[in-house]
Amino acid sequence: MPGVLTVASSDAALKQKKQGLSEIFGRGLFSRKQKEAQSAPGWKLFGKVPLRESPPKDSKTIQQEYEAKTSKGGHSPPRPSQGRRKNLEFEPLSTTALILEDRPSNLPAKPEEEAQRHRQEYDEMVAEAKKRELKEAQKKKQQMKERFKQEDNISSAMVVWNTEILPNWDSMRGSRRVKDLWWQGLPPNVRGRVWSLAIGNDLNQFLESGTSVADRESSLDLIKLDISRTFPSLFIFQKGGPYHDLLHSVLGAYTCYRPDVGYVQGMSFIAAVLILNMEEADAFIAFANLLNKPCQMAFFRVDHELMLKYFAAFQVFFEENLPRLFSHFQSSNLTPDLYLIDWIFTLYSKSLPLDVACRVWDVFCRDGEEFLFRTGLGILRLYEEVLLCMDFIHIAQFLTRLPDDVSVDRLFGCISCTQMTSNNRKWTQVFSALMKDKEVDKSSSPSLKSS
Repeated sequence: MPGVLTVASSDAALKQKKQGLSEIFGRGLFSRKQKEAQSAPGWKLFGKVPLRESPPKDSKTIQQEYEAKTSKGGHSPPRPSQGRRKNLEFEPLSTTALILEDRPSNLPAKPEEEAQRHRQEYDEMVAEAKKRELKEAQKKKQQMKERFKQEDNISSAMVVWNTEILPNWDSMRGSRRVKDLWWQGLPPNVRGRVWSLAIGNDLNQFLESGTSVADRESSLDLIKLDISRTFPSLFIFQKGGPYHDLLHSVLGAYTCYRPDVGYVQGMSFIAAVLILNMEEADAFIAFANLLNKPCQMAFFRVDHELMLKYFAAFQVFFEENLPRLFSHFQSSNLTPDLYLIDWIFTLYSKSLPLDVACRVWDVFCRDGEEFLFRTGLGILRLYEEVLLCMDFIHIAQFLTRLPDDVSVDRLFGCISCTQMTSNNRKWTQVFSALMKDKEVDKSSSPSLKSS
């Protein structure tokens, strides 16, 4: 029919038109750009010159040509392949070998002296880079050697703890050999069990009455807030993490067990360290007993007078061990509460790297509260020269957030050099004498004085 044929012919024409447009945009337009890009002219100072026949050389090609030229006495070799050379130990940065590149053909060639100087500079750059690479390789090799040695020591110590010490705990825990092994650090797989045995399980069953339900609810709200800030870099205690509910359970159980204490900021770090090393039930028992120790109870219940006694005892040994730094702190009006409270509240688990903090916990479980203050003095000794150059604000900031690269060996070396004796009196004797004194100088803690 005529009408149908007209419509069909118009449809066919429309399809041809569409195909023509698609061919223009799909093929002709972009291929034209590619051709234009290939025929783009080169450069010179004034005007344009035709593009060089050979494409620009990369740094690897230049380096290959140079080394081949120098090895063959200056004869220009054929262009090498673009692949990586098997005999090349050092690959320079992209701009390292550009110093050997010839000038464009439209510019004067390099003088021989300049070319020789560039070759010499390039050789020096490569030699320096190889020297740095060799130094890094030696450093890495030494680190691996020390790591293997440490793993061997941990493995042998683990056998001793499992086969000799733990089965005979009561009779061997006080021996010199066990104390020496304890100082070197507990193997991770026995750390939790040793901590549990050292802390003990003398739970205080007496609960003081008078705490309202509202106080408990406020403690639980604070727990939720504080858990999200506990070891945030590990991403395991935050909401959705594998240990979030477990940490919340331990802290909530303690709040119900000791409503007179409730939850205090810093407890989450202590509970988290225990959870990482123990089962849930053992972690709760150790947590409750640990916080029941006199020093921890004084701080978590904010017993002002007792805290002042601890600060005063710390000051005695601070002046005895580090007189220069002690005088600097005194002149800067920097009191120990500004840094000790955070250290004691979290048992150094917030201020020190986690592995270093666990080493501190090892000996703290062995020696008790005295080692907490000895560790504080060890930290001050480690950074004494740095702290002597700081003012009040910078000292407080530095001690609140210690460097992440704290060396556990250097720290324990400083701790071992710290003597906890003053006028032939040990820590317990100094603290007992201060406990008998009714008046303690509150200038050692202005914040407690004002509260």
